[in-house]
Amino acid sequence: MPDRFVRVAGGRSLVGTRTPVFAVDGEAPLREVKVRPFAIDPYTVTNDWFSEFIADTGYLTEAERFGWSFVFHALLPENAGPTQGVVGAVWWRNVPGACWHAPEGPGSDLSGRGNHPVVQVSLNDARAFAQWAGARLPTEAEWEYAARGGLGDVRYPWGDRAPEEHGFLPCNIWQGAFPERNTAADGYFGTCPVDAFEPNGYGLFNMCGNVWEWCDQPLRIRSTKKLLRAADGDAVSKGLMLTKGGSYLCHHTYCHRYRIAARTGNTPDSATGHIGFRVVYDLPSS
Repeated sequence: MPDRFVRVAGGRSLVGTRTPVFAVDGEAPLREVKVRPFAIDPYTVTNDWFSEFIADTGYLTEAERFGWSFVFHALLPENAGPTQGVVGAVWWRNVPGACWHAPEGPGSDLSGRGNHPVVQVSLNDARAFAQWAGARLPTEAEWEYAARGGLGDVRYPWGDRAPEEHGFLPCNIWQGAFPERNTAADGYFGTCPVDAFEPNGYGLFNMCGNVWEWCDQPLRIRSTKKLLRAADGDAVSKGLMLTKGGSYLCHHTYCHRYRIAARTGNTPDSATGHIGFRVVYDLPSS
């Protein structure tokens, strides 16, 4: 385990919220869950560290095997050819050749982004990396426990104050009018370095914003309400796995999911330009 990892004592972790923004995602209720001691990387896995994994193992990511992945329209290289959009979310483009080392497809590379989070990685890719590193991916309870940084029932890793369009900008999210105009008032149009912005109370960086983070558990939405039972059934039928934290594409008018309790899911073989991961290690109970 690298020395930089933050050791987190076990205890009772708060999970969820009393005030959900997207109830259909299963954000509520606020509850307590017991968490065993663990150590967590203060950073999401970087392109540099992922490159070491690839060089050591020769692993081929799922996006590379599939031959394409999803790229946000405004990040496409100028010489990008025709691309196909996603129905209902046309800002996502199906780009042949997009993968972890060419995140925006042919014509893009990792120059100047060694310390940025690796993206275009599926849950299966993240699991393979974690196994190589002798680590694993966090559970939702561990992720939220770490994200709260000792603050308890708060909305964001830094407290309850909401990010602003200008002024208070504590994380890498969208400013402007999504999806047409990003002012990049926080200094970044796409991903940012993994150590950008101030850490939370545990010394962890970018627990919200920058990139979504895979957690190794299914997305379940437990409720007696008919609408939420239907959403849970849909998630189960699709095999959706949990992601937490929001990304550089989140905006309060469209995707106010850069909150600790926010959650969404994706299929384990899916990769996009705004999903990454961080790893954890088990620690012995005292």
